[in-house]
Amino acid sequence: MTEKIEKSEAEWRAQLTEEQFNVARKKGTERAFTGKYNDNKENGTYYCVCCGEPLFSSKTKFDSGTGWPSFWKPLENAKVEEVMDRSFFMRRTEVICGKCDGHLGHVFPDGPEPTGLRYCLNSAALDFKKEE
Repeated sequence: MTEKIEKSEAEWRAQLTEEQFNVARKKGTERAFTGKYNDNKENGTYYCVCCGEPLFSSKTKFDSGTGWPSFWKPLENAKVEEVMDRSFFMRRTEVICGKCDGHLGHVFPDGPEPTGLRYCLNSAALDFKKEE
């Protein structure tokens, strides 16, 4: 099991931009079609903006048409955790980083095969490193 990274709110605020903090630590969301990775087509790996944990590969990224970066599976299931989200009078499954509990987005059962899942994530919760 991965050892959890725990920091105070002040430590997270000092490390992250206001938007990153709002999304990743306060469970916010960016507006559709505004995130820097929505249209990213480069090969590489997406990391948690809070702790640097590698989470998703560009090989599983697809254009869902929703306005957020979407993936059909994480690098490893243990890299992310799923939590029931009942906010805004809805029932959704929240996706958080398995290492620091940073909010990434939500997962839905309407993605492509082979998993049928759509991990709909916020660019503000991610960093990207291009494959050389």
